[in-house]
Amino acid sequence: MASVVALDSLLDSRRVWRGQPQARPTSRQPTGFAALDAQLPSGGWPESALSELLLPMDGIGELRLLWPTLARLSQAGDASSDEKIVLIAPPYLPFASAWANAGVRLERLQIVLAQPRDVLWATEQCLRSAACAAVLCWPLQADDRALRRLQVAAETGQCLGFALRDAKAAANPSPAALRIVIDTAPAQLRVIKCRGGNPPTQPLPLSALAH
Repeated sequence: MASVVALDSLLDSRRVWRGQPQARPTSRQPTGFAALDAQLPSGGWPESALSELLLPMDGIGELRLLWPTLARLSQAGDASSDEKIVLIAPPYLPFASAWANAGVRLERLQIVLAQPRDVLWATEQCLRSAACAAVLCWPLQADDRALRRLQVAAETGQCLGFALRDAKAAANPSPAALRIVIDTAPAQLRVIKCRGGNPPTQPLPLSALAH
């Protein structure tokens, strides 16, 4: 006869995953690209959630993909607003003029230099703080448990979280609400996971991303 196991013990041992409600967000976080918004169930970045951009290399257009949203968030409210755009352990020193030309208010932009072992911890603290409009991080390694903590922190702090990771991670499952692979040959985006609906069956050419 099978034994009865308490549900709480199964959840604590991570043998059962507690799913999140699939309600559509009450407000939109448009990407700034109509073609991409049309492919996403929420019509943009998932609200208060972690999104992953999976890259074969740095500098292939991932920041251009995020700049319209970051610019809009940085311009919201007045100059004294405490909500920041935070970059945690970027692989290169951001070029201030490029960010300013993209419309991001530099006074709302903060850079956190962290050792690789501290990137995930720093990201979680910023996401959870409710003091940030968006947090971008570049973790060298992140397992399912670490990513789940970031997802929960984004929900708690009602913040947009973005993890920019190696494209090889696409082969592994992730609790992130949205996962996008950026390919270079051909130049395209592939949505491989999106909360609230099925991923589109066709990739989106980068040439289709026009404001």
